[in-house]
Amino acid sequence: MKIIAQNKKAFFDYEVLDRIEAGIVLTGDEVKSLRAGHINLTGSFAHVHNAELYVVNMHIAPYSHAYSKSEEQTRRSRKLLVHKKELNRLIGEISQKGTTLIPLKIYFNEKGIVKLELGICKHKKAFSQKAEKKEKDIERQTRRELKKVYKY
Repeated sequence: MKIIAQNKKAFFDYEVLDRIEAGIVLTGDEVKSLRAGHINLTGSFAHVHNAELYVVNMHIAPYSHAYSKSEEQTRRSRKLLVHKKELNRLIGEISQKGTTLIPLKIYFNEKGIVKLELGICKHKKAFSQKAEKKEKDIERQTRRELKKVYKY
């Protein structure tokens, strides 16, 4: 599995409750652009429209050697491929207040197919973000102190 891009901002802003793997419908030049790593997942989300799952606001830069390099196609809605059972379960989970589908990472699987990992997420409150940051700072500080004590 070769990870192309990760949405690090999602882990700071959201609490990930569950993860789902989905296929994605792309054009040929978009796949070539992905192989070059020209993608941004920040600010993207997934929603259900007409019993189909779409990812919105995911930026894939146009491929440099493509025949048509249209800038308006970089943030188009792209269809996601999931089983009907999974889709019904997702509809039930995101119908709850405060939950949403956020792309966490995009990668090539062992067969070379592009897959998108979606997270069923709940938005963190400001105080929980501050508490989490405080815990990380304390942990980092204790590691520094232990490093000084056990230094040879």
